[in-house]
Amino acid sequence: MSDLFSLSGKKALVTGANTGIGQAIALSLAKAGASVIAAGRSPVDETIALISEAGGKAESLVLDLSNPTAGRDVFAETGPVDILVNNAGIIRRANAVDFTEEDWDAVMDVNLKAVFFLSQAFAKAVFARGGEGKIVNIASMLSFQGGIRVPSYTASKSGVAGLTKLLANEWAAKGINVNAIAPGYIITNNTEALRHDETRNKAILERIPAGRWGDAEDIGGAAVFLASQAAKYIHGAILNVDGGWLAR
Repeated sequence: MSDLFSLSGKKALVTGANTGIGQAIALSLAKAGASVIAAGRSPVDETIALISEAGGKAESLVLDLSNPTAGRDVFAETGPVDILVNNAGIIRRANAVDFTEEDWDAVMDVNLKAVFFLSQAFAKAVFARGGEGKIVNIASMLSFQGGIRVPSYTASKSGVAGLTKLLANEWAAKGINVNAIAPGYIITNNTEALRHDETRNKAILERIPAGRWGDAEDIGGAAVFLASQAAKYIHGAILNVDGGWLAR
C-alpha cells in the first residue's frame, strides 16, 4: 500500500518554494522520494537545506513569475519533470472601490496567467516524450467564496479552479492528471495581516471546526497524495484542506 504514495524516481518542480505552503510541499514531496526543483523569484536556500537535512534531493531554480511566460522554456533546461506544483502566488488588499489596475494585473499575472503558461509548457514537454505527469494547482477557499478586500486574488483563485477543470478535461486521456488543493486559513506570510487583525482573526477561528489556523505542513500530505499513483483516477478535483471551513 505504501508504494501507492511513493514518489521515488519522480522529479517535481514546485513554484514559490521559498517559504510557507510552497516550502512545505517541496519538503513533503522530497520526503516521499521525489527529486525536487525548488523554484522561487529569490533564493530558496532554506528550502534546499531543509530537504537535504531530511535526506532528500533538491536543486534550486530562480523563476520570477511576475513575468507570466518566464517558465516557457524551463522544462528544456530541467530535463524530464513528472510533477508540477503551481504554488507561487501573491495577494493585494484594498476595498474594491479603491483597487488599482496595477494591483489587479500583478496578482492576475502571477496567480493565474503564469499558472496556465507554465502548465502549458509542462504538458508540451510530457507529450513530446510520450510520458505521464501530474499537475497540482494551489487554489483557495476564495475559489468558492467571495471574500472581502481581495478582488484580484478572488478572481485569480476562481480562475485557477476553472482552469484546473478545463485542463483536466483536455489532458486526462493524454496521461496528465490535473487537480488542485484549496487551502483554508494557513499560517503564511500572505495571511499575516488577517492574523494580526484581532476582530477578523476571532471571527475566522470561530468558524473553523478544527478550531485552529492550519500549518503549511497540513498541505504537504495532500500534495503528495495528488502527485502519487494513489490519485491516478482523480482528475479535475479541488481538494479542500481547510479544517472544515467550507463544511460549516
